[in-house]
Amino acid sequence: MKYVSTLISVVNMEISKRFYHDVLGLNVISDLGANVTLTGGFALQRMDTWRYFIENKDVNLHNNAVELVFEEKEMDKFLDHLKKFDIEYVHDIVEHSWGQRVIRFYDPDYHIIEVGEDMEMVVKRFKDSGMTEEQVAERMNVPLEYVQGYLNS
Repeated sequence: MKYVSTLISVVNMEISKRFYHDVLGLNVISDLGANVTLTGGFALQRMDTWRYFIENKDVNLHNNAVELVFEEKEMDKFLDHLKKFDIEYVHDIVEHSWGQRVIRFYDPDYHIIEVGEDMEMVVKRFKDSGMTEEQVAERMNVPLEYVQGYLNS
């Protein structure tokens, strides 16, 4: 068995392609009209085609049940970038207990998008603040080797 991709259904393919390109910087790898593959390893499927494939079963958008997860090395820069768009947020920026800053928002079809600070950057941010490697590991609740792996990369 080999995992291939995640596919999400969208109402308007052009709006979705523009959103994923302009907001997240993803590019179209393959455009077959009803099915579009983006960089990052996932695909968009036009809603009418998706409904046909699932034998006209109901599709419930805006269900808050799943999310697409991305990481960003330059989180502050990305947060400034988001201000250019009319986006509905699930929540504003939060810092999780392990120190990663994360923001969640909806795409045009109400799929949740999570953009979190790249974990390497979290480690380096703590280290740059004056923490020892041991203190970073304790703060993040991870093994010391995890921290050292990022610092030595």
